[in-house]
Amino acid sequence: MESFSLILAIVVVTALAFDFTNGFHDTANAMATTISTGAMRPKAAVAMSAVLNLVGAFLSVEVANTISKGLVDEAGIRPEVIFAALVGAILWNLLTWLVGLPSSSSHALMGGLIGATVASAGFGAVHGDVLVTKVLIPAIAAPLVAGVAAMLATRLTYRMGRNADDKASAKGYRAGQIASAGLVSLAHGTNDAQKTMGIITLALVAGGTLAPDSDPPMWVILSAGIAIALGTYLGGWRIIRTMGKGLTDLQPQQGFAAQTSAATVILASSHLGFSLSTTHSVSGAVMGAGLGRKGGVVRWSTATRMFVAWGLTLPAAALVAALAEWVCGFGDWGTAVVAVFLVASSAAIWKISRREIVDHTNVNDHDGAGEEPSGVVTQAMAAVTPPPAGTVAEDLTASIPAPTAGDPAGPPAKTSV
Repeated sequence: MESFSLILAIVVVTALAFDFTNGFHDTANAMATTISTGAMRPKAAVAMSAVLNLVGAFLSVEVANTISKGLVDEAGIRPEVIFAALVGAILWNLLTWLVGLPSSSSHALMGGLIGATVASAGFGAVHGDVLVTKVLIPAIAAPLVAGVAAMLATRLTYRMGRNADDKASAKGYRAGQIASAGLVSLAHGTNDAQKTMGIITLALVAGGTLAPDSDPPMWVILSAGIAIALGTYLGGWRIIRTMGKGLTDLQPQQGFAAQTSAATVILASSHLGFSLSTTHSVSGAVMGAGLGRKGGVVRWSTATRMFVAWGLTLPAAALVAALAEWVCGFGDWGTAVVAVFLVASSAAIWKISRREIVDHTNVNDHDGAGEEPSGVVTQAMAAVTPPPAGTVAEDLTASIPAPTAGDPAGPPAKTSV
């Protein structure tokens, strides 16, 4: 630790600040469906998620190694480059949190790192094969795989429980939701906390404190786990509202199917070292669960805004990081300017957010989004979804027009006295 310079200390602190924003930005991934269905109280849900995020941070370092050793060339990276990357990622996290969009913190970090690296050392310092195979392809595949799995799981869940008592079934699935939400939280700590570990490790290598190809030291793992856990406990209530109520209305069966499917995808990707977006996985699973229930509605206007944010995340964070790196290139005063800009922008975003407060007391409130009519995709899926067994007679009865007053086959017409 002899060469732990001031700029390196600033980078580590900024990385932990990003990890903190990652925590409250992505709390919705684990707890939105659990909170929206009433399986857990909001504060208890985020507290459980925080603890399991911390535990998950110690389970693996594969994703951290993907970032610190694979994505960019360590030899061409300076601590200032990593600082600029974190600036781009933090600002994108805060902006999307402000508008309640569940974008990917992971891709914000990747975009920031790529943009700052290109501005500093050129495109040759970015390992394109790693970017494609371990970042971009999983970004597309994750929501599709999680969505299809959740849709099939939802249909299977309703079919298996068609003869069960509704109250007993709902109670059992709420318990299952709590367990599956805990699994998602554990997976989130395993995947997302490692990204900050990888960034700090990369900074330590760039600053000469660690040898190239080193694994994250224990203090890095611990500090990253604590930072993401604290952010998770604060709760990103705006994004929780969007994920839990803005995309679709979930019943306990759907929430259980969505969380279990997403957790499976995230844990598998962590084991393989894929820097997967938990946001993409959980969002895809929530939409799949919405389509899996007969009559379920996915609000495609919200989903479209979310897809646009996903597409903008990498380039937007990369652009901000590249500009920050250009300013940092002027020397210490440039780095100071970027730091002041980051603090001032973060404070301004927080102040704007106070105009309309969303917290644990109103996170489940509806603002009329539930009245949005089903879109073409939802109607098509509902049309080909077979009705649950035992409801054929009900469906036939419902399809017969109700007799009108005065009809010989119907009830007598009412008369006024």
